[in-house]
Amino acid sequence: MSLSQARSAAPAVSPSVEAFLNDPQHVGALTTIRPDGTLHTAPVRFTWDGAAGLVRVMTVASSRKARNLLATPGSRVTMCQVAGFAWVTLEGTGRVVEEPARVAQGAKRYAKRYWSAPPNPPGRVVVEIEVDKILSLNV
Repeated sequence: MSLSQARSAAPAVSPSVEAFLNDPQHVGALTTIRPDGTLHTAPVRFTWDGAAGLVRVMTVASSRKARNLLATPGSRVTMCQVAGFAWVTLEGTGRVVEEPARVAQGAKRYAKRYWSAPPNPPGRVVVEIEVDKILSLNV
C-alpha cells in the first residue's frame, strides 16, 4: 500500500503557516534516522504542498538522508523551518522517489519557491514526506 492510500486527508494549516512554509528566504532542517538508530539532521531547501500535505526535498540517492530512508522504508522524519522565534515542524513518513515525473514535479516546485532550478546531478531523486503532524509557534 502506498503512503497516500493509507492517509485519509492532508493536515490543515493556517494561512500564516502556509505563507511561512513558502517563504523563499527560509530553509529547513531535515531529520532522518540512520540505520543504527541515531539521528541525522541536514539543512535543506524544500517545498511544501499544502493541498497534498507533502514536503519535497531534492537530493541524490547517495546522500545520507536518502540512504537513511532507503535503509528503513516508511520511517519517521521531521522538517523544521525556523526564522527568529517563529518555527514550524512538519512530521511524517518519508520515502525516496526515483520516478521521473515525480522528480520533475519536485524540481518544478523547487524552482517556483526559490526562483531558480535545483541542481541536477546524476542520481537525482526527491524525498517526499507525507505530513501527518504539524507543530508551530509564533507563526
